[in-house]
Amino acid sequence: MRMFGLVGLLLALVIAGVVAKKQLTSVAAPALPSAPGAPAPASGEAPADPRTQVQQVQKQVKDALDAAAQARKMPDDN
Repeated sequence: MRMFGLVGLLLALVIAGVVAKKQLTSVAAPALPSAPGAPAPASGEAPADPRTQVQQVQKQVKDALDAAAQARKMPDDN
């Protein structure tokens, strides 16, 4: 009974390894969808580098948190 469990585990690891290898060696990487509210690059324009994308997402998150904090402000209970 243990042998079937071990064989199943090894088979699952092999399948996961093959899928991971296919994903890592794929030639054409799919285009990632832009974050909501972010300007989409023009059709002839290359997408922004990852650092710029990260900075844009960080700014959007910060702006959203600031807006939520402003909306939730309550008067002091003095």
